[in-house]
Amino acid sequence: MPANLPPPYFEAEKRYREAKTPEDKIEALEEMLTIMPKHKGTDKLRADLRRKIAKFKSQAQQKKGGGKQSTAYQIDKEGAAQVVVVGAPNTGKSSLVGTLSNAQPEVADFPHSTWKPTPGMVPYENIQFQFIDTPPVNRTYVDPWMADLIRRSDLILLLVDLQADPLGQLQETLDVLAQLRIYPDGCPVPQDLPKRPFIKKTLVAVNKVDSQHDLEDFQAFVELAECPLPCVPISTRTGFGLHDLLDRTFEACNIIRVYTKAPGKEPDRTAPFVLPRKSTLQDLAEKIHKDFVHKLKFARIWGTEVFDGQMVQKDYVLQDGDVVEIRI
Repeated sequence: MPANLPPPYFEAEKRYREAKTPEDKIEALEEMLTIMPKHKGTDKLRADLRRKIAKFKSQAQQKKGGGKQSTAYQIDKEGAAQVVVVGAPNTGKSSLVGTLSNAQPEVADFPHSTWKPTPGMVPYENIQFQFIDTPPVNRTYVDPWMADLIRRSDLILLLVDLQADPLGQLQETLDVLAQLRIYPDGCPVPQDLPKRPFIKKTLVAVNKVDSQHDLEDFQAFVELAECPLPCVPISTRTGFGLHDLLDRTFEACNIIRVYTKAPGKEPDRTAPFVLPRKSTLQDLAEKIHKDFVHKLKFARIWGTEVFDGQMVQKDYVLQDGDVVEIRI
């Protein structure tokens, strides 16, 4: 039996997907439960909503209670991807995160002004990335929780200062990451490691490229570094290269945006589903709701690889920007 869910249900579902706190998620889920019609076709969906409400109420209670205190490095992922900004002292990590996002990390001319990680949401077209400013890394000491934060991230943004020995900063940061068994994807990994390495997608951003002369110095840096990682010139002072940095971030995170629509309606392009590249229609169905996987018959697709409204099956590989009309 079809669920026949009314439009207000999908509006509440959108608020649930966009909610940042357990309390906001609970509020949206309870609204969905109230709106949903009661019949056999919605029994499983109602049970699933109740399980989610119970889970988030448990999370909210744990935060209010006096349980084990979490560290500043335990930052929940938000947005399309979590990007951890790492680098030596005074490379401009705080300035970068502050310029791109709504965060307000402490910015100072002296080193080590950042003593705890600070997240900020960075808008990019119709999605957001979570950038995290972190304490500077050096060979002397790295907080063990820092290693965990970097390992759990979706992307490492390695920042160096063009005006202050960028080659030395790059090598030192790579050495510190290696001590933590973290290796950028594309860099060599020792064969005799006692434990498994963590291979992470990594971008190198070269800050303080403030003039044409600096851009020439950046090109020299790239040639001398012989770095296998993509390098992006930027300036947090002038804003140069910041849009390109976000374009490269989107590419490096290997994700796509997919939009859904109801028959006869226009898609909401402000709230895409974000999926790993090469995801299929079945993956999208699972992300929307697990019951959709079994009920999915086919879908109509509007996109670059199909003609408008083309009928596709579960194994269709989605492309960035596809509009999907699911039929169950």
